[in-house]
Amino acid sequence: MTSSATEAPRTTRVPEPRPFATGWTIFAAIMLTAGGIMAIFQGIAGITKDSLIIVTRHYVYSMNTTGWGWIHLILGVVVLLAGVALFSGAAWARAVGVVVAGLGMIANFLWLPYYPFWAIVLIAIDAFVIWALCVGTTRKEA
Repeated sequence: MTSSATEAPRTTRVPEPRPFATGWTIFAAIMLTAGGIMAIFQGIAGITKDSLIIVTRHYVYSMNTTGWGWIHLILGVVVLLAGVALFSGAAWARAVGVVVAGLGMIANFLWLPYYPFWAIVLIAIDAFVIWALCVGTTRKEA
């Protein structure tokens, strides 16, 4: 005798569309927005050749700080826009968030010799964002 006779019938429910994101997606949106703003400031500092940025010699990925500044400025704007889009809770915004956070991690890894503390902070923020977006959404069972 099978136990299927005693089990409740299973139904497949389609989750109701939500107008706004919830839970970890909100956390990721806030962190991505903050990371985007910090990357914009990082880019502006690199473009203006701020005295805070110290150029080390013999680094494998060396580049002019103005070039790095433009990369961080453009990436920061894209990250900021992705963070704002995450507030909608759309699936495409989650995917874009993971991609731009990954690109941000790579850019900040390459930026380590120029401003290590700031780069490590932004790498950590991007790692938290990727984790929060990959955790998944919780479905409200009715």
